[in-house]
Amino acid sequence: MQVAAFYFDGRTSRRHAVTLEVAEGVAHVRGEVERSAPISQLRVSERFNRAARKVTFPDGAYLEIVDRAGFAELLAATRHRDSLVVRIQQNWRATLAAAAALVLVVVLGYLYVLPAVAGVIADALPVEVDRKVGMGTLDFLDSHVMAPTTLPAARRDAITARFGSMAAPLPDAPDYEILFRKSRIGPNAFALPSGQIVVTDEIVQLLDDDDALMGVLAHELGHVHRRHLMRRLIQSTAMGAVATVLFGDVSAVLANIPTLLLDLKYSRDIETEADDYAIAMFKANGMPRQKLAYVFEKLDRMGHEGGRMPPYLSSHPAGEQRIRHILSAP
Repeated sequence: MQVAAFYFDGRTSRRHAVTLEVAEGVAHVRGEVERSAPISQLRVSERFNRAARKVTFPDGAYLEIVDRAGFAELLAATRHRDSLVVRIQQNWRATLAAAAALVLVVVLGYLYVLPAVAGVIADALPVEVDRKVGMGTLDFLDSHVMAPTTLPAARRDAITARFGSMAAPLPDAPDYEILFRKSRIGPNAFALPSGQIVVTDEIVQLLDDDDALMGVLAHELGHVHRRHLMRRLIQSTAMGAVATVLFGDVSAVLANIPTLLLDLKYSRDIETEADDYAIAMFKANGMPRQKLAYVFEKLDRMGHEGGRMPPYLSSHPAGEQRIRHILSAP
């Protein structure tokens, strides 16, 4: 069986009209160029609907097949099989199945593998990284989002002293510092990796209840204790975080913090962890958990009445299911 083809030496663009035939496991090129080689040394290109197939020799020379039908018969006669990848590409059902499997792997990786890896990396990061991240973020917020607090010093001291007198629910509680700021984004509170808990004047005035405010602080301390922000940062900047662990350069992580903080969406699992931490802290200090639920009830009511979700809820999603969890937890 002879198959028409063009021969190229791999060094020039000149083509030579030849034929290809195979006998006893050896490919023979005949015509304007003549050469032979064992078929085991040749590489056959993938099948495409419109592109010509190629047969490449070890020295880089190649054949461009003209007679595609004849070449297909020749491959069948020599028991040549395309690779698994090529066979999948040529089968639309297999292609769809592979695409679906890829989507499934990506989704499962994002939902389960990446959070788990983020937790491992966060635990591996030295505390110094948390401090740098926190200070850099606070400087940015003070320059662009926050203003000096207008709460009286006595009020601030009373809040700080009240929370400082409460026992943490878990051992090895992290060091923290409560900072008060007047905010351009309304009632809010958030924790920085360095242990600084930022509370806005607006949320203090809105709640007007020190027990409820203790619930906000306990929730945020839970984020600090569990290193939630670092885990969230690592998930959003995975490669930069890996570089931080390997080379100690925190710039890749720092660059993403301001944007992340201003539009922070913790996962449901992370929020539940922080809620459970606050619940345990209230229980350890003999405080009614209804005050913790009151925080989200009031903010939720504020959103319904004003037609706009308060900033604290936009970054700490609430809802009836979450309030029920707080009230029904053992």
